[in-house]
Amino acid sequence: MTAILSRILAAHRDQPGALLPVLHEVQEAFGFIPPETVPAIAGALNLSRAEVHGVISYYHYFRQRPAGRHVVRVCCAEACQAVGGEALAEHAKARLAGSELTLEPVYCLGLCACGPAVQVDETQLHAAMTPAKFDALVARLESER
Repeated sequence: MTAILSRILAAHRDQPGALLPVLHEVQEAFGFIPPETVPAIAGALNLSRAEVHGVISYYHYFRQRPAGRHVVRVCCAEACQAVGGEALAEHAKARLAGSELTLEPVYCLGLCACGPAVQVDETQLHAAMTPAKFDALVARLESER
């Protein structure tokens, strides 16, 4: 881990506003921002650990622990909310409690005309999602081994 982190930090050390690019690369490399990387990131960028942690915890995109086998994103934007997205998000939260899947809110998947929308990992988009369709999707994902 230290060699990868060192390479990332060296590539951005003199770049103004380097924190976000560094965090994106760290998450891409490890799948999340390991807590043990925060002191090194802070030191290399002349920031406090609190500043680095504040940015990590502020942005929904950054994970502070490894994601599950699949990442399920439920759109929480206004267009999806208007057609049941809020209820779907609550259903998803209850359904995925204790699951090996990771639930993340997202603001707009670009399926505004046919929401509520859900995305699995970075590739699968699902429109007009209902709680029943969601349960079927999750059952399929959980059965993949």
